Amino acid sequence: AQLTAAACTIVEYAGIKPNPVIADVNAAAALGREHHVDVIVALGGGSVIDSAKIISITIPVQHDGWEFMVGKKRPASALPLIAVLTLAATGSEMNCFAVVQNPDARMKPGYGHALIYPKHSFLDPAFTLSVPANQTAFGIVDLVAHSLEAYFDARDATLSDRFVYAVVNEALTYGPWLMKDLHNVVLRGKIMYAATCALNGLLFHGRMGGDWGVHNFGHVFSLLYDIPHGATLSMVYPAWLKWQLENIPDRIAELGKNLWGFNDAERTIAELTDFFHPLGSPVSLAEWTDTATNRQDVITVAGINKVSGASHKMTPDDYGRLYDLMQ
Repeated sequence: AQLTAAACTIVEYAGIKPNPVIADVNAAAALGREHHVDVIVALGGGSVIDSAKIISITIPVQHDGWEFMVGKKRPASALPLIAVLTLAATGSEMNCFAVVQNPDARMKPGYGHALIYPKHSFLDPAFTLSVPANQTAFGIVDLVAHSLEAYFDARDATLSDRFVYAVVNEALTYGPWLMKDLHNVVLRGKIMYAATCALNGLLFHGRMGGDWGVHNFGHVFSLLYDIPHGATLSMVYPAWLKWQLENIPDRIAELGKNLWGFNDAERTIAELTDFFHPLGSPVSLAEWTDTATNRQDVITVAGINKVSGASHKMTPDDYGRLYDLMQ
């Protein structure tokens, strides 16, 4: 109604998938070029906003948007992007990153560029009241996972650690309350604010940029089996932490000390798992009954995507071990 009142012509592209695909990006970009659009309004959650970011740099060119995603082309310009957030999870509304997958190439890379920052984002928690329980839970998991990706960066940044504890504590405190009262706009606002702060750069100052091994491994399951992003993270993170017990037990224990008040790595993993599970997000592949998974396919696609963490490297043997720990 506001756009119409401002005498704007509206050209709509609908139907972005929860795990967005490059085919939609290219189709929307072609529509934008056809109608000579001047601005993009992304109405949705992270999948819509991520897609809109790549659309914004693809409309001005004639080549496939995938060329940007795999680094074959660099953008020279972008249409201005306005985000209207309807699902609190990814923090895409306040950063310059996007994730889009290509099922044909069996790849799901992330992409970042200063040109794809939204020019403005509207964050009204009332717009998230209709988000169902499962997607609400996945969003809470996602914001915690983003915080942990920052925390497990190898570089020392104690003040940023304190920011991590604060953001995660918002999720630990208000996430369970929200799951019992999905129409509470105050609680929706608290989770929305936390999700934005989890990936707007606040937690990453003084670091190398975060680890991202868990996210990268989780993307394999979204790519192969269309599992919601947040659900992959609640399955991978406990497994990844168990794998890391022999490498960084003190760092894991420090997390538990500051979140739950005890200095015990194994108990920290148990507490995190016990937080994810009651939200309704799966903590093992055995709980995800919608699709059967295949160990070798996961290892193969992880290899194609060169899955690894920035601070904690992974090998093909590690892919198999992680998969086994997710059972």
